[in-house]
Amino acid sequence: MNYLNKLPGFIKAPSGLEWILFKKLPLIFSIGTAAPCIPMLILYFSNDPLQREQQQVIYQLLGVLFSTWFFVGAIAIGCIVVTIMKGPAYVADPYELPKENKKLEHPPNW
Repeated sequence: MNYLNKLPGFIKAPSGLEWILFKKLPLIFSIGTAAPCIPMLILYFSNDPLQREQQQVIYQLLGVLFSTWFFVGAIAIGCIVVTIMKGPAYVADPYELPKENKKLEHPPNW
């Protein structure tokens, strides 16, 4: 039994924006990680004790960092799904229906 039966005569869709975006994701991820990390590390590793406002800035930058990671991951998953959907079509194996029994179609009190 062959598990992956390709649909005969299927025309594969050309790749589009998903590959362009998928190839740019490492750059977007690295810039999106470096942008909030650099000021956060400068504040954190300065010799002065952190003030309340500086701690709030660090927490906000952590929120930006995690949001960036979330959005990049969601976009990557979307690109992968679109790529899979544009791939070849597959057909399931046929399932033979059992012979019909007319007695089973009516309830017993009919």
